[in-house]
Amino acid sequence: MVKKIIFATANQHKIEEVQSLAGQDFALLSMAEAGIIGDIPETAGTLEGNAMQKAEYVYRRTKTACFADDTGLEIDALGGEPGVYSARYAGEEKNSKANMDLVLAKLEGVSNRKARFRTVIAYIDDDGGKHLFEGIVNGEISLAGHGQEGFGYDPIFIPEGCDKSFAQMKLSEKNLHSHRARALKKFTEFLNTR
Repeated sequence: MVKKIIFATANQHKIEEVQSLAGQDFALLSMAEAGIIGDIPETAGTLEGNAMQKAEYVYRRTKTACFADDTGLEIDALGGEPGVYSARYAGEEKNSKANMDLVLAKLEGVSNRKARFRTVIAYIDDDGGKHLFEGIVNGEISLAGHGQEGFGYDPIFIPEGCDKSFAQMKLSEKNLHSHRARALKKFTEFLNTR
């Protein structure tokens, strides 16, 4: 039987990426499909806090199993920035190009370009039980953006062991390396034991 779970996001790219990872045992419902319109607050100071805040927002309104994720790009030379502020690093309008341009400007002339993407998934089950799952991928920031696939910082992030950015990879290839895939693997394995 296919398990329906609400995914607390309005980002269609993210829904497609996660559905491709979740497989056919799970049917992800968007917030709109669950009858929730508008932005969910993200005011916590950590990825874990934001992910749980979003899941709780949806659970309070639906009383249905749901999950949310929050992802941050953490750059060594910038003391872990942009981190929890990744989506709005260059401003509240959440402009991906502006965010990437700001990162590249701050790293100009910097030789240490090590970075990692970290995704935290917060899941609230039908009974209100709360669970967290984390996925990390290490890599480095390129000198310029490359590729048209993906979203967010994908054009400037080259995962460890690869010679191209996430944005140069087809979704199936990105899923072999991605932080979101690693967190989701832990999450789906957990769901399959329930």
